[in-house]
Amino acid sequence: MTFNFQSPVRARLVQSAVVFLALLFTAASMPTGTAEQTGLATDRLQRIHEVMQRYIDAGQISGAVTLVARRGRVAHLEAHGLIDLESKRPMPKDAIFRLASTSKPVTAVAVLMLIEEGKIRLTDPVSRFIPEFKSMKVAVARPGVQPAAAAGGRGGGGRGGDVAFDLVSATREITIKDLLTHGSGLMSGGLGGTQAARIAPKAPTDTLADYIPKLGAVPLDFQPGTAWRYSGIAGFEVLSRIVEIASGQPFDQFLQKRVFDPLGMKDTGFWFPEDRLARRVTLYQRMDNKLTRSQSQDGLSSKVYFSGAGGLMSTVEDYSQFAQMLLNGGTLNGKRLLGPRTVELMSNGTHAGELFAANPGRGGMGFGLGVDVVQDLARSNRITSVGSFGWDGAYGTHFWVDAKEQMVGVMFINTATPGMARDFETAVMQAVVN
Repeated sequence: MTFNFQSPVRARLVQSAVVFLALLFTAASMPTGTAEQTGLATDRLQRIHEVMQRYIDAGQISGAVTLVARRGRVAHLEAHGLIDLESKRPMPKDAIFRLASTSKPVTAVAVLMLIEEGKIRLTDPVSRFIPEFKSMKVAVARPGVQPAAAAGGRGGGGRGGDVAFDLVSATREITIKDLLTHGSGLMSGGLGGTQAARIAPKAPTDTLADYIPKLGAVPLDFQPGTAWRYSGIAGFEVLSRIVEIASGQPFDQFLQKRVFDPLGMKDTGFWFPEDRLARRVTLYQRMDNKLTRSQSQDGLSSKVYFSGAGGLMSTVEDYSQFAQMLLNGGTLNGKRLLGPRTVELMSNGTHAGELFAANPGRGGMGFGLGVDVVQDLARSNRITSVGSFGWDGAYGTHFWVDAKEQMVGVMFINTATPGMARDFETAVMQAVVN
């Protein structure tokens, strides 16, 4: 059979081949290399597995996936333990984990992309995009009321009942930068946030457009910019909505088209079909010194509510593409998401000043835009380089980017385990020999 090069059939075949090759290139992972090619020691890298196995044997986690890339090559990618204790299925390298707050750096990048396009400014008040945030109030404890009693009060700001606090006007509006640096006071574990469920109830069918404007009525926990206090959910969900408004796209579509597709992050998103959900790691919590399957396996993931604070799911290999892009100054595989100066801005640890370092356990650390940054090795008790940056998730996901060592480290687990991130970092850094 002979093809006519001008025939419709031939044209369709050529078009299909081009599309296939484009998709293959887009989904390409980072190249691999031996430990020695990347300046690491093979025998020392094995200590990563030894660390993971100790936690597994102690019943602290069910399993993990770990990755180390240096000088642009993946030197270590390993699965440890089980994806599910009940079925005893081995953990696959492409297991899908709930990112929880490791979603936040992705949201920060989305905001920074729109800043580069001139659609958002760091100094913009949130009310520019969401008018309901124009005249916010701050909850101030009444004299003589202890914080614990105040947090449990039934009323607020003259509404009657056992009033725990008064409301005063915010001295200024909260800004985009306040949200990125957790300096807004919005639902950050203080008095104002205790009223959120009553003032701003969220329905299961709510979208970001439905819910986020309600938060403008929730009292702030402190005057904007006067403290660093983690806004675990609300702050970055407001940013997610602002991305929608500024870009004209639903947040999930913006991330898919502008971040995940260009970086080849084929297994990252807010929800997946059942065939891919079969690779989702079972979520456990420790109760009575044993791992117990969590009642809710979805976390903040949803088909309709796209939480940029904690709703994403991903694989270690996918997330390493994102981290490597940051290490490369905003580019990967010929696709540029950010300019190098913008990545420098994101990873500058002085945005929150001393407010972040004043928090317990944060000495020697700074905070950038959605990431923490090592500023003093001795005070921080970190082994990664000064200037390295990253973030953690509530279920144990962890990553960091180390420009000095040209290194990316990613560890995903789905059971909160204090201290494990530091042990992983130590196991990686002690393998650096060149």
